[in-house]
Amino acid sequence: MNHLLLKDFPLIATDKIRYSDTDRQGHVNNAVFATFLETARVEFLLTGDHNILENDASFVIAGLHLNFIAEITWPGSVSIGTGILKIGNSSITLYQQIYQEEICVATAETVIVQVKNGQGLPLSSQAKNTLNQWMLPKTD
Repeated sequence: MNHLLLKDFPLIATDKIRYSDTDRQGHVNNAVFATFLETARVEFLLTGDHNILENDASFVIAGLHLNFIAEITWPGSVSIGTGILKIGNSSITLYQQIYQEEICVATAETVIVQVKNGQGLPLSSQAKNTLNQWMLPKTD
């Protein structure tokens, strides 16, 4: 997927950069990038009145492909743009970009699967209808 501007994402979250997020060189540790992505995923999937998740089910990550583009430095905050690339039977493929001061510092594709008792659980038609509002436009 081509890099998008933050304003092009249907969902935008922010997260604070903590001093403890930095490594010995003063840059945000690469593992924290995944935490920023999680902040945005959880904010839209598990909060609000979206009713995406079935009762007694949960979402698990089936795949994460994270591309590091630039360093993040402390202090400050990041913005995370999130949209959906694909809705499957029980899975959702998300596309996210992390920005610091409107500069894209990372991109990621994450596949999450709704599971119950260790097995994939199909998304309801209501969940799919809700998720459709956050689809990103197809680009080549």
